[in-house]
Order: sequence, then structure tokens, then C-alpha cells
Amino acid sequence: MSAQLNGKRVAFLVTDGFEQVELTGPREALQNSGAVVDILGEKEGTVRGWNHDKPADEFNVDATFDSAQLDLYDALVLPGGVQNSDTIRLIPGAQKLVKSHDAAGKPLAVICHGAWLLVSSGLAKGKRMTSYKTLQDDIRNAGGTWVDEQVVVDGNLITSRQPDDIPAFNEQLIKALAG
Repeated sequence: MSAQLNGKRVAFLVTDGFEQVELTGPREALQNSGAVVDILGEKEGTVRGWNHDKPADEFNVDATFDSAQLDLYDALVLPGGVQNSDTIRLIPGAQKLVKSHDAAGKPLAVICHGAWLLVSSGLAKGKRMTSYKTLQDDIRNAGGTWVDEQVVVDGNLITSRQPDDIPAFNEQLIKALAG
């Protein structure tokens, strides 16, 4: 295990139906680099990941969106998954967390359909970003510039398209946290 992220803490914001590998891949990379990782959900208990369109594993929720202490976290990660992303984008507590985190200038890392929360929170405007290809119109309509690239960094925002891009996404997230 590398110690380059010792003392760093990262929160993953999810609801049921998140794309499981978009949580487990980055979480493993962060933990292997020394970071502490928490899972934040809408309610206490567990959340269920999905493997594309099939239910997968359950994960314990460490704190709720409303109870989480934002100042504890050095970065927020938004995994995708259509069901998760369509649900989380309408939750006021999740919107408040990403807006506050963005205002603090801390890394905000988003994969795939996770960008819907940014669109609904007004955070796509003026940003250059990528996502799963079906979100490109949503991002453009929200005032962002959508590009088809593996990973895009625009200020504190790190975006990626899909599970195949997780290694490049992890590299940029770790770089942002170590910097």
C-alpha cells in the first residue's frame, strides 16, 4: 500500500442502483494509496450496487447525505448507474453536498451517468466535461461543454465516461488528492 494519500478522506455519494465497479474500482485505488473511504447514502443501512442491469452486492452506508460532515472530506466521488443517477439528482441533501464541496474548490470526481447530479445542481454550466455518451445533450443544455475523452479535468472537476476508463479516472483522482 502506498502512503501518498495518508490523512485524506473521500466520500462516495450513492443510492441503490449505482454501477458497482464505479465504486469498487476507485475505492480500491484510493485505499491502496492510503485514503479512508466512506459511503454516503440517502438513508442509513445499506445500498445495493448493480452490474449494469442486474442487482449486485450491498454496501454499508457510513453516513447520510444530511448527516455527513462535509469538512471531513477531501474529495467526493459520484459513481454512475442509470437508476442511482436518476434518483440521486433529485435529492436535496445530495445537491447541497456537491454544491458546497464545489464551492470549497475540493476535487469532485464523476463517472458515467453520475454527471446528472451536476446537471441538476447547476454545476455543469461553464465546465468542460465528459460522461456516458447519452448525457451529452443534458450537459450541453445545462451550459457545459461535452467532449468524448477518457477523462477530463476542469479545475476541481474530474469526469470520466464509463467503466473502461476507471484506470485513467483513478490516476487523475489520486493526482488531485496528492497535489
